[in-house]
Amino acid sequence: MATGCSTNEAKVKTDAKVAAVNTTKTETSKVAVSGELKVHYINVGQADSILIQQGSSSMLIDAGNNADSQTVKKYITDQGITNLDFLVGTHPHEDHIGGLDYVINSFKIGKIYMPKATSTTKTFTDVVNAIKSKGMKVSAPTPGESFKLGEATCTILAPNGSGYKDTNNDSIVIKVTFGGNSFLFTGDAEDVSENEMLAKGYDLKADVLKVGHHGSNSSTTQKFLDAVNPKYAVISVGKGNDYGHPVQSTMDKFKNKNISVYRTDENGTVIATSNGKDISFNVKPGSYNGAKEKVAAKTTTTTKSSNMNSVKAATPKVAAPKVTQEVAPKQSNSGTMVWLSATGSKYHSINNCGKMNPNNATQVTLEEAKKSYSPCSKCGPPQ
Repeated sequence: MATGCSTNEAKVKTDAKVAAVNTTKTETSKVAVSGELKVHYINVGQADSILIQQGSSSMLIDAGNNADSQTVKKYITDQGITNLDFLVGTHPHEDHIGGLDYVINSFKIGKIYMPKATSTTKTFTDVVNAIKSKGMKVSAPTPGESFKLGEATCTILAPNGSGYKDTNNDSIVIKVTFGGNSFLFTGDAEDVSENEMLAKGYDLKADVLKVGHHGSNSSTTQKFLDAVNPKYAVISVGKGNDYGHPVQSTMDKFKNKNISVYRTDENGTVIATSNGKDISFNVKPGSYNGAKEKVAAKTTTTTKSSNMNSVKAATPKVAAPKVTQEVAPKQSNSGTMVWLSATGSKYHSINNCGKMNPNNATQVTLEEAKKSYSPCSKCGPPQ
């Protein structure tokens, strides 16, 4: 199962007003738009979290690992956002939906999209419970369905099937069009899903491609890349990750097509801004350096998807497919989260240890807690 490197808030560049560089002109659409579309590829290490803003409307696609919860929340809050019109969990892997429950509990949410694939992991169950607590339900994606985000048009392109051998192919793929500019967000969709989109004859052309599966060799086939034909590619990937992402063969494809690549392991948070004609970025492009194929490894174990027709508020049902247990990466103290009570001198692994009132408990990083607190001997938090 996909996992990622833990992050801390220092990794995130919350100033969305950084001077833009590397601006290009694109063909103007007949559809006139006003204002700007901002796409924030938040630096959450070996994970995904993308915030999209148009006017007063906003959408979050994925929310990183569990350890990234506060980082993602802070980033959204720093943009002055209190309401997310759309929330998308591309597929039930921890490095995409780990912080989703925290986001659901922290903001007013309009509509939630998740695929029918489910998981038996605690991460997935936590998301379902958060949806239940808000009295909401999940909308399953329908390929070809479109919805408006301010003046931008969002079109769902995948998944086009079910029962995939690898849950990555259940990823929701969304194309966002704003005037003459377009962005494609692929989650961890692999070659199976890419080939299905090609077979359906979808308009995949986009100026900016969010590279599938962190630049793995399981995604971004040459045919798919040729169909998208982007000017820019963005890879959300952890610096020095253990999975060999991105692989050199994928990076070579971008280099051979003269596609500028932005990557969170080198650039930090990447912000793309469109006025409907031009696209600019807050940072300069990254390198074409990748890992050799022999050290590349898939970040997920093979799982079999099951179906979730809907997650209803009153009775959320979590199916029990054969899913391998999450493989957690080694977490640094800066990403591991622990609990503090309103009073006391100990930090805890749970928010209701002993006489703790969970309603008054706060969550902080282990690194921060160790500065002023000692570990509780009862619940045995990490040290």
